[in-house]
Amino acid sequence: MLDILVSKPYGMPRRLLLLTLLILLFGCDQKARVPRPDAAPAPVEIVTVVRSPLQANRIVTGSLEAVTRVRLFSEEAGKIIELPYQPGDTVEKDALLVRIDDSLIRAELNKADANLKQAEVDAQRLRTLSKKKLASEDELARAQTAVTLAKAEVKLLETRLAHTRIKAPFAGIISERFYEPGDVVAVNSHILSLVDPTKIKVVVMVSELLLANIKPDDTLRIRIDALGEEYYTATVARIYPTIDPNTRKGYLEARLRDLPAGARPGQLCRVTIDTETTPRRNLPFTAIRHDSQGEFVYRLTPDDKVESVRVQTGILFGNQIEILEGLKVGDRVVVKGFIGLREGKKVIPVNTKPATASTSE
Repeated sequence: MLDILVSKPYGMPRRLLLLTLLILLFGCDQKARVPRPDAAPAPVEIVTVVRSPLQANRIVTGSLEAVTRVRLFSEEAGKIIELPYQPGDTVEKDALLVRIDDSLIRAELNKADANLKQAEVDAQRLRTLSKKKLASEDELARAQTAVTLAKAEVKLLETRLAHTRIKAPFAGIISERFYEPGDVVAVNSHILSLVDPTKIKVVVMVSELLLANIKPDDTLRIRIDALGEEYYTATVARIYPTIDPNTRKGYLEARLRDLPAGARPGQLCRVTIDTETTPRRNLPFTAIRHDSQGEFVYRLTPDDKVESVRVQTGILFGNQIEILEGLKVGDRVVVKGFIGLREGKKVIPVNTKPATASTSE
């Protein structure tokens, strides 16, 4: 038929006839694609917005640290004569760690001892003369004062002499060494660091939302990367009182109950924190939709029609997300069956989950 019309246009130009036929065919095709009205309401799965504590499971990284760690500083200036230990060496309590040249102080101490002896002799002579009325009380008083000053000078030099020797305050391991024998150090120079390897703590930064629900003596699970996949038990020892205003995180310190072999200060560890937050409005994360304007959900009206509602969400805990604005407790929200949903569409709610943990707004 098309061939006949094209070959015999009956006075109609051939090109105009072809264009007319194409328009007719295209129009028929578009008419066939017009969506048919919904035959029946679509089934959707919904949940009810609740207010309940959210189970929080977080893994945060931290470092092992020695509970007891001291930095040893010089209290006297001078040349280091002895420095026998290297980092990693084990030392016993009261072991001599550092000895600084004390020859000058010893010379001053010998001089002070001599002055003290002379002052005591002078004082004794004046006491004898005073009894015979051959010395005044003023002379005797000055002699006794000289004895007191000489004793103080001796005590000062003895203290300085003791400061030329640095001993281990406890049994431990040398962790740092900054000088070598023969170096000249000034007063308050950091020479060594000493740690106690038998007591290890874990320090991690935790969100303020979790810190509010953690208490001392709570139990944590810790995995030390260098020691494999095994988990160890630790107890919360303290929670630092301040929160960083930039990160909104605070420090938590925990102690390992049984120190595993191979655990050392500085090792990376992963701390698993299981806790509940304070009650918050929440619903499953799968209910949240996104478009160019932000986040929204499909909420059901009392007559089971769909309406889109803009929401502001908070913290995600597992598969539950906090709702800050846009919904109230008891609202019914679609979590499954989004295909074909639009504003005002009639739906059939199925698998409704009651808000058993909710409280009134």
